[in-house]
Amino acid sequence: MRLTTRTSLATRVLIFCATHEGQVVKTSDIARAYDASSHHLGHVIHQLQHHGYVSTFRGRAGGLMLNKKPRDISIGRLFRIFEAGATVTGCFASTDNSCPLIADCRLRDFLTRAVEAFYRELDPITLDDLVRDNCGLETILKMAPDRSARCPTAA
Repeated sequence: MRLTTRTSLATRVLIFCATHEGQVVKTSDIARAYDASSHHLGHVIHQLQHHGYVSTFRGRAGGLMLNKKPRDISIGRLFRIFEAGATVTGCFASTDNSCPLIADCRLRDFLTRAVEAFYRELDPITLDDLVRDNCGLETILKMAPDRSARCPTAA
């Protein structure tokens, strides 16, 4: 299974916001941190806002911030939203499905269960699990050079 670019970007946006929890962050800072297109991030951020994950603010001091606590954001649920419509293989497509085996294919049922198992494994994982006490991540994504007091300094 391969995740879409939008799912990857959505996860990264939330990770960035969680490492700056309580702060308004700029899309340009997220784009720079991940070497990502601001245009693509804009689409992802719009969808994150639509689903209640982030709040956005216009204007000079504008940007975005988490709308939920990291512990309340399920990675499985996030992936389901952003992977909606993505298919594992062409025979899952609701239109233009030209597979001659569709009526009697058993592999399709196994793949469906495998995809659901994938999401079930991700459901209990929260954004907090990804960022809490992750000193390396904090160092990479901090906009200011200071390290968290709970992170040991490199020798």
